[in-house]
Amino acid sequence: MSVELTCIVCPRGCHLVVHDDLTVEGNSCPRGAAYGKQEVLDPRRTVTSTVPSNSVSFKVCPVKTKDPVPKAKMAEVMAAINAVRATVPVHVGDVLIHDVAGTGVDVVATRDLLE
Repeated sequence: MSVELTCIVCPRGCHLVVHDDLTVEGNSCPRGAAYGKQEVLDPRRTVTSTVPSNSVSFKVCPVKTKDPVPKAKMAEVMAAINAVRATVPVHVGDVLIHDVAGTGVDVVATRDLLE
């Protein structure tokens, strides 16, 4: 049985076919082959969201996972993100949650909140 995917690694959007033996067809570059295998074996996504802040100017602070997390853990990741609050000062890249949901991935701020 084969799995058909659209590669999202670059803007080309190659149509991939991943076979049972994990061979990948349709990729224009090696990154597409790696993506196809990863998507079949262990699909992951980067999670972006916002958390409330105590900033006078900005009511929320945008955040993201530093690396992609397993799709199966996304609900747990969002629950952890929804339970946190950013306290100023916050700088881009500051870790707001270490090892979110036991994934080994940190949640970081993507905007400075200085007041």
